[in-house]
Order: sequence, then C-alpha cells, then structure tokens
Amino acid sequence: MRPVEAGRPSIPAPRAPDEPPPAPPPAPVFSARMPAMGPRCLVTGGSGFVGRRVARFLADLGREVTVLDRSPAEGHPTVLADLGRTPIDLRREGFEHVYHVAGLAHLVPRTEEERRLFTTVNVEGTRGLLDGLERCAERPRTFVLVSTVAVYGVEAGELLDEATPRRAEDPYGLTKRQAEDVVLEWGERHGVRTAVLRLPLVWGRGAPGNLRRMVRAIAAGRYLGVGGGEARRSLVRLADVVEVLPRVEEAGGVFHLTDGHHPSFAELEGALAASLGRGRPWRLPLPLARAAAGVGDALEALARRRMPFDRRALSKMTSTLTFSDERARRVVSWRPTRVLDSIADMLDEGRGGVA
Repeated sequence: MRPVEAGRPSIPAPRAPDEPPPAPPPAPVFSARMPAMGPRCLVTGGSGFVGRRVARFLADLGREVTVLDRSPAEGHPTVLADLGRTPIDLRREGFEHVYHVAGLAHLVPRTEEERRLFTTVNVEGTRGLLDGLERCAERPRTFVLVSTVAVYGVEAGELLDEATPRRAEDPYGLTKRQAEDVVLEWGERHGVRTAVLRLPLVWGRGAPGNLRRMVRAIAAGRYLGVGGGEARRSLVRLADVVEVLPRVEEAGGVFHLTDGHHPSFAELEGALAASLGRGRPWRLPLPLARAAAGVGDALEALARRRMPFDRRALSKMTSTLTFSDERARRVVSWRPTRVLDSIADMLDEGRGGVA
C-alpha cells in the first residue's frame, strides 16, 4: 500500500518521423495575486489529495500561498506548469518556503512509455522546479519534499527507521528516491534547509489508491479478508501530516510520519465495516488465497496486464511492514492521532467510500 499524490499526467501520442516538431509550450499563466499576508509559500500539486490540504492549512496560518499545478487551484494564485514537460518560470516570484507535493503515483506501468513517465514527472519535474527556483530573485529558505516509504523497496519489516537502505527498483519507488537525492544535493549546494517526509499510506478525505478501493469494496459487501488478518501496516492521518509541516521545515532532515499504532488488516477492516454499517468482512483461508493468487498470476501472463489479486497482492496482505516515527517524535514533537480513532469522521457514508 502506498501513499500517495497528484493526478495522472496524460501520455502524448508518438510523433511520425516526418512530422514537424510541436510548437514551444506557452509561458506559464499566473492568476491574479491575493494581497500579501505572511511568508510566501509555493505548493506544487496544490489541487491534489495532499497538496490541496497543505495549501489550505498554510493559508489558514496566514501565509500567502501560491500553487503550481497543471490547472488553476481554487482560492489560490496558480503557476500553470506540467512537471517535466513545460518550463517552470518563476523569475517574477520569490518564496520563503516551498512544499513539493506533486508527483506521479497510483499507476502500474504497462508499457515502457509509462515507465519513463515516472522519470519525467518525479525526477525531471523536480529538477525543473529547482531550476525555476534558482531564477527567483531570492532562493527559498526551506524546501520540503513529500516522499514515500516505497523508496526502501521492501515488502516486509518492522519499525524500519530512516537509516534503512533505499533499494527500490520499481518505477515509483526508484524515481522517488532519485528525487530525494536531487533535492538534498540541491539544498546542500545552495544553503537551503531541506526536509524529506517519507509517508506510508495516507488516510483522509479524498484518499486515492488502495484505501479507496478497500473502503468501497467493504461498503458494497464485496471485500474478502485474507487469512487471520494479523499483518500490520503503517498509516498516517493527512490532517496530522499538514499540521506538523511548520516544525518540519524549520528542523530539516528526513522523517517518517505514522500514527504510531500500525493497525492490522483485521483491525482496519473491522473498523471500516463498523463505520459503514456493514458486518465484518468474510475471510478467505490462506490455502484458497494462494490458489487465487496463482490464477491471478496466470491471467496476468496471458492478458499482459495487472490483475486485482495476484501473489504480490497476497504478499502485501499477509506481510507486516511498519516504520518507526521515533525521530519525528523526538525532533519535531510529532504527536499523531490513531487512524482507527478517526475513521468515521473521514468517511462519506452516502457514497460508501472515502470522501
């Protein structure tokens, strides 16, 4: 299960050999600026699941927030740019704090072109952002990168800390660890205090990906648990993540943020079912689950596309993978709320899913 962020970029059609090159992209468009208040902040991906909440929180603190996104963000002046595709022109701008939230996730690449898209957005897009910041009248004082625990490339482990080797080779995890390296090197070279947040599965209204699918399957009575559901996974509330940002940006460094409880699948499934007014989900015995996963693998080989349930999915549902947030508790006074204690507040029961 992975956190998450930003919409899926479109993939352009290939160009014929005799076709003339496309016209240069238009210059970024800036919407009307709101009156200056507190420190100026730039939030990339400000219309996405995490970025939208970050921008709103910073504005509520009295900061002047500008969003960088592919489409205008409601309530905030917006720099229009497509990460990795269009130049990011920030020459008329200046920001004290930057929050790089945008990125490509929740896509299982089926083609080499889709695999390259991760590099385009997550790595080249990050470099383009940093290039744009270098052209500002003044460089930012702090830079926060929202990353992921997927950089470790592991399927199992208990209370892994930030010193765990990053060995991800899948397109998502690999490009996010490359983006971390780019940001940390840039910050050191230019004297910008940088922080990296490696997030596990993020829970909140509008959560995409595996959480949304789990909630909707339970709400529809179509969810099957696997085995005894003892495996645990780290989760974190989005509300807690955004509220710690001011302390993170001032401290700098690399942090895990979790709810500290790391619920088991059985706990999470039961809490969701209760909040949605459903009975506890039925459980599939492990021998049957292994057989079903084998069928999923066979169908993937035939159809050349990912099936909803295969051996990889089975491994995730039966392996504990948790991360220690001790460093954040010690350095930035991280005091999160348990996800299980706030599930009902974050569900849109009318739609049977995450609001």
